[in-house]
Amino acid sequence: MLMTEPTITCPKCKEEIKLTESLAAPLIKAKEHEYEERLQKERATIAAEEEKKAKLFLATDLAQTAKENTDLKKVLKHSNEKLAEAQKAQTDFLREQRKLKDKERELDLTIEKRVQKELADTREQAKKEAEEEHSLKAKEDKEIIASLQKEIGSLKRKAEQGSQQLQGEVQELEIEALLSTEFPFDTIQPVPKGVHGGDILHVVISPLGQECGTILWESKRTKHWSDGWLAKLRDDQRAAKADLAVIVSQTLPKGIETFDLIAGVWVTHPRVALPIATMLRHTLIEIATARQASEGQQTKMEEVYQYLTGPHFRQRVEAIVEGFSSMQEDLHKERRVINKQWDKREKQLNRAMKATVGMYGDFQGIAGKTLQEIEGLELHALDAPMDEHEEL
Repeated sequence: MLMTEPTITCPKCKEEIKLTESLAAPLIKAKEHEYEERLQKERATIAAEEEKKAKLFLATDLAQTAKENTDLKKVLKHSNEKLAEAQKAQTDFLREQRKLKDKERELDLTIEKRVQKELADTREQAKKEAEEEHSLKAKEDKEIIASLQKEIGSLKRKAEQGSQQLQGEVQELEIEALLSTEFPFDTIQPVPKGVHGGDILHVVISPLGQECGTILWESKRTKHWSDGWLAKLRDDQRAAKADLAVIVSQTLPKGIETFDLIAGVWVTHPRVALPIATMLRHTLIEIATARQASEGQQTKMEEVYQYLTGPHFRQRVEAIVEGFSSMQEDLHKERRVINKQWDKREKQLNRAMKATVGMYGDFQGIAGKTLQEIEGLELHALDAPMDEHEEL
């Protein structure tokens, strides 16, 4: 490959001049040095321009940042001023609110004092009026209470008399029912009210249909025993021409627990009334049989009478009574349990009724005649009969 010689162009004549190797080397070196210097200058220029640009940019950025900081400081200052104003406004508001609350409490206290004063005046006036009205009402109540106490006392006496009479009638009916049930072939006749002659006339009939004798029964249900009953029943026995007389009483004379013969009259407790009736009836039947078998034999009659009034007969009757008493004791235990429950319920009802009547009376005393009457709470309700199981 052929090598061409290097040429240069003359800057004046614009002609190309061929360079030889010896001539071209210095020129090339000088040219390179020139290029190197120019490159360094350009680099310095570029570096200066870039540094200037960087300084200008940095100055601009710093100016912008300083401006932003200034603006932020202004905003912060403005915010602090607003916050201070808000805090001051809040403090003023709380102060005013506290003042308003204090004034409100003072106003409430003033109103309360006025209300209390007015209430005290009203109470005093009402008290005076109530005292005057109470004084008049007390006088009226005293007169009403005195009248009612008299009426209640009268009604109570009537109720007690009616209660005792009713309880005696209940026991009388029980004895009559007991005799009629146990001795269906005998004649059991209640003595009419107002007629002398005891309560029940018991005609004993033998198994052969023959009339063997008569027993006069008298029922008593009181708290205390009276010896006068014996004389009266003997008179009734003679009037009724009865062979035997019996008093059935809840309360017995001192020293008698169940039954005994006193002055010719048999006295017995209701729980052994049936054994006594059985014994006396059997005795009358035996006497009638003996009388019929030995008509005119006075001696045997005397023996029978002595037997009836002797200790042997009494021992036999006591043996019979003990057997009946044992059976009746069980029966009475069951009856007492049932009666206890009935009495408890009755007392509860009575307490409720008394409370209702008392409340109604209070309302009636306040309202007067304007309060309508309630059926069952009038005074005539006191005349209602007592329960047949209630005892004195």
